[in-house]
Amino acid sequence: MDIILWRHAEAEEGFPDLARKLTAKGEQQAAKMAAWLKQHMPENTRILVSPAQRTQQTARALELEFTTLDELAPGSSPQVLLDAAGWPLGKDSVLIIGHQPTLGMAAAYAMTRRLQYWSVKKGAIWWISNRRRGEEEQTVLRAMLTPELI
Repeated sequence: MDIILWRHAEAEEGFPDLARKLTAKGEQQAAKMAAWLKQHMPENTRILVSPAQRTQQTARALELEFTTLDELAPGSSPQVLLDAAGWPLGKDSVLIIGHQPTLGMAAAYAMTRRLQYWSVKKGAIWWISNRRRGEEEQTVLRAMLTPELI
C-alpha cells in the first residue's frame, strides 16, 4: 500500500479556521506539487481531503476527483487519518490532503509505529509504502518533497 500525505499549501491567517484560503504563494506551491504528483502517483490513487477551504483549493490543483471527509478536518487524530486510508493493510494508493500536526504524527506512526511530532512543511508531500518481503513487513519512504525542491 502507498499513502501520500500532502500538507495544504501556504494559507492566509485568520478565522474562521475552516474558511482560510491559499495565498498567491500557496496557489503556486499547490500547482507545483500537483504537477509532480500527476506525473508520479499511481493512476487509480484515491484522494481524500479535509473540508477546510485551503485543503480543498490544494486538492483542486490536481484537477482530479476527490472525496471530502469531515474526519480529516484540523485537529483530527493521526489514527483516524490512517484508518481512513486503510493503512497499512490496504491494497490501494491513497493521497490525503490535510493539516499539521496530524500529518506529521501520521507519518511518524506509519514509519516507526510511534507517535511523534514530525514537521511537514506547507505544501510538502510524504510518500510512504508498506510491503511484505517474505515474512517481513517493510515500510519505505518513497519520497519527501517540498515545493521549493521542484
